[in-house]
Order: sequence, then C-alpha cells, then structure tokens
Amino acid sequence: MYYRKFERLVRREILSSRELQEYIEESRASGRYPEEVLLEKGVAKHEVLFCLAEYYGYPVVEYDEGLMAPYLVTMRLELEKQKKALWYPLAVEEGNAEVVAYRPEDPSVIEDIKRTLNVTSVSFRVAIPSDLLRIIENNFDVNPNYRISGGRTPLALVRTSFAYRRSTYAYYRTLLAKGRTGLAFIRTGISFITVSVLFLRVFGAGWYAALEAPLLVGGIVMIFDGLKWYLPCRPVSGKPIDHECTEPTWGTTVLESRPSTGNPVIERSDAVAGSEELRANWDILSPVMRRRFLASDRTDLAEERTSLAGHRTVIAKARTGLAFTRTGVAFSGLGIGLIRSFHESWWTVFDVSLIVIGVLMLLEGFHWYFGGRRTWLSGVKCALTRNKRESIWDFVMPLGHKRSGPKKDSACPPVRATDLPGIWATTGLALERTVLGERRTVMARVRTVMAHSRTGMAFIRTGISICGVGAGLMFYFGIGSIGWTVFNMIMILTGLWLIVDGFYWAVPAEKMRIQYPYCYGDMEFTVPDYGVPARSWRKAVFSHDAD
Repeated sequence: MYYRKFERLVRREILSSRELQEYIEESRASGRYPEEVLLEKGVAKHEVLFCLAEYYGYPVVEYDEGLMAPYLVTMRLELEKQKKALWYPLAVEEGNAEVVAYRPEDPSVIEDIKRTLNVTSVSFRVAIPSDLLRIIENNFDVNPNYRISGGRTPLALVRTSFAYRRSTYAYYRTLLAKGRTGLAFIRTGISFITVSVLFLRVFGAGWYAALEAPLLVGGIVMIFDGLKWYLPCRPVSGKPIDHECTEPTWGTTVLESRPSTGNPVIERSDAVAGSEELRANWDILSPVMRRRFLASDRTDLAEERTSLAGHRTVIAKARTGLAFTRTGVAFSGLGIGLIRSFHESWWTVFDVSLIVIGVLMLLEGFHWYFGGRRTWLSGVKCALTRNKRESIWDFVMPLGHKRSGPKKDSACPPVRATDLPGIWATTGLALERTVLGERRTVMARVRTVMAHSRTGMAFIRTGISICGVGAGLMFYFGIGSIGWTVFNMIMILTGLWLIVDGFYWAVPAEKMRIQYPYCYGDMEFTVPDYGVPARSWRKAVFSHDAD
C-alpha cells in the first residue's frame, strides 16, 4: 500500500524503485511514518503532498496557525485521542464535517468521525502526520509534544490557584499581625497592673485607691482586649504552609493543577521532549508558540511569588512567637520580682500564677520561634540567588542589558536604536505581562528579605527583653542567692543568644536589601499606556524630599 501511495516519486524519477522500497522498509522497522522518513532523506515536502493528493483524491493541507476549528467543536474532543487517531475537524455544519485526516480511506476512521461529531457525511482533506499533529496541538493551544496542561487556559487556572493561595497566606499574616498587636496590648495591661499592685501592696488601699483602681481595671481590660486580638490567630500555627524554594524551568516542564477534596494539588510535569531545543530557538518561533512559553513563564513566576509568600507567613509566625515570648517574660519577671520583694502571704498565689502563666507563654513562644527558624536558611538562599539567574530578558531582549546565565555569550539578533518596543500585538502584550510578572516577583523577593530583617529585629527585641529582666533582677536583688543568681545568668545568656541570632538574621538581610533595585530613596514607577509606544509612557516619581 505504501509503495502505491508514493509511486509518483518513482515515475518522476525523484527516487528509484529500490530506494523507495528501502525507505518504506526502514519506516516499518523503526515504527515511523513513511512521510517522515522520506522528508528526512531529502524528498521535498511538496512532492510528498502531491503523492497524497494523487493517491487519495482529496485536497492537501499544510500546518498553519490560522487553521483553527470552532471552539464548540474543539470542546467535544480530547487532545491525546486525536493525536492517536490522526484526524481533526475544521468545520461541522448540518450533518457534514470537513476533516483533515491522515488515513481518510480507513473505514474505522470514518466511523469514528461520524460517531464523535454526530454527522452523516465527511469531506476530507489530507495532511502528513507531523503537520496534522501540529494542527491538533495548535487547536488545543499547546506547543509540540505538550499535554493539554501546557495550554494557556490550564496555566491560567494554575495561576488563579496560586493567587488564591497567596490571598490565604496574606489573610494568615494579617491575623498574625493582629495577634502581635493583641500581645502588645497584653504587655501594656501587665504594666498597668504591675504599677497598681505595687501601689496596693506598698501603700495599701487608702486614698491611693483612686489611682490604683483605674490602673488595675485598665490593665485587666487591656489584657482581655489583647486576648480577643490574639486568640483568632492561634489556629494559624498549625496551618500547612508551602514555602519550598522553586526553580523556573522556562517552559521545559509545566505546572499542572489536579483536583482534590480540598484545594487543588499543583504538581510539575516531567520534562517535555524537545522543549529545551524549542525554547532555545526563540527567534524563529511563531507568535502563538511564544505566547504559550510566556504563559508558562508567568506561571513559574506566580509559583515563586507563592513560595515567597508562604515563607513570609512562616517567619511571621516566628515573629508572633517571639512577641508571645516577650509577653511571657513580662509575666514571669513581674511574678519573680513580686515574690522576691514581699514576704509570703495570700498574694503569693497571685505571684506564682504570674510565673506559671509566663513560663507557659515562654514555651509556646519558643515553639513558634523554632518552627520559623528552621525555614530561614532556605528562604535566604532562595531570595539571594534568584536575581543571579536568567530572566525573561535573557531570552527575548539579549542586547538590552548585561546578559547572565549559560547563554550569555551566544549570538544575538541585531537590534537597531530605531526599533520600537514590541507591544503592538498580542505577543508583545504577553511579553509585557510576563515582564510585569517578573517585576512583581522581584518585589516579592524584596518583601521577603525585609521580612527577614524585621524578624531579626524581633529576635533582638526579645533578647533585650529577656536579658533586661535577668540583669534587672540581678542588679536589684544582688547575687546573695546562688540559685537566683544562676537563674538570672541563664536569662541574660539566653537573651544575649537571641540578640546574636537576631543580628545573624538581620545583617545579611539588610545587605541583600540594599542590592535590590527597588530599595532607594526616590521610587519611580512606569505608568503603562498601550495606546502609545512604551518609550512615551509617563513615569510617576515618589521622592522622600518632596513636601
């Protein structure tokens, strides 16, 4: 059959009969289509198409991005099934389907078309397998060899899932910030109660009650109000948060969303065959193929922003734990000071209660702290190395900046000073969206680095609180008691350790912050206007010197 299909090549003396037979046998042995072997051996594509037209008696079709089927027709089909069946409808109307197929003479193919499309007659066009596969993939909005998850719509769904996850993390961080504010209320309430109790125990309940009562009531109110702020954030401590550092793959793998009982599970596919070589040939890709890669790039950037948001949430939990620790130190320090200052009485129960509550808060705070501290190293490495890797500009604007990465010395297409930015078509707009996505990701890295710095400062504040309480007790009560002296020294050393640990967090973060392009006095933002060239866009400048 295959010999008869291509005997025109022998008649036109393009191939000898022996060569054609050898190529057909080679295709059978390798499991490849004979058309692929003929093209590989140097036979012109149009000659192969003429063979198909003559053999089947139908018009031939070559791959073209504009060869699209109606959306409602595409909805009835499955990508992998059509790639195996090797047929695709171009139009369906009044019981007739216009179909591009590789084997239009096969009765099973005809029956499959009629059953799938619910038609009674079929008008055929023929195409070589490679062109037909690209027609099918293009209609399903994927690049060669990609699954349906590589299309722009499934990738947009993944980005939406990431956006929902980032919103959830932002909600967690807001609750944690309210919790820290509530703990500050509690510490302030403790200060009020301390003054009130000291006045009561030293001066009694005489005329000073007019001062003692408002302080006591105010402190109790502030503690209860602080608890109202803190308690809603407590469940966040057990929430699972994804904060693993991610790696962009520039479209060689695809993020896929898989439904589950809870939130969608997002997983990365295996490497797509031929995708790396395809991406390396960016300059010769069609606009549609470029937009698909750019959609994958935006999804990778969204994954990184989500990972950084999760990391900031975890270290926000650590800061909340440290605030809890400072509150516990305030409780314990007050109880210890009262026990050592006054003789044993019915007030002792109150003093011991303060110590017990403070110790429990200390343990709780350190539990939160150690859980957040374990994520520090991965987060810092992630933020530190990101800007040293390839960016979207390394692929599309190689002469516009100093290149980095393994392709920094490769040949670049010529760029003239008069060339306009590529924003005048959908591919240019896709590039602009991707660049904006990368800028948002850089800003997310900056926020992550600054969150590390704030967390380091929280360590330092907590260390100062613990060290200050220990040093204050030692200074006030002296070193006469060996037991209390050892206890005070432990508090001082613990506080010093936290201070050193805080600088270990804050100093590298501050150095990294200075290196980022968004950390300077005068902030300048471009205001996009797609009705004019990008070089004409206005800029909004925010200066710290402005009135």
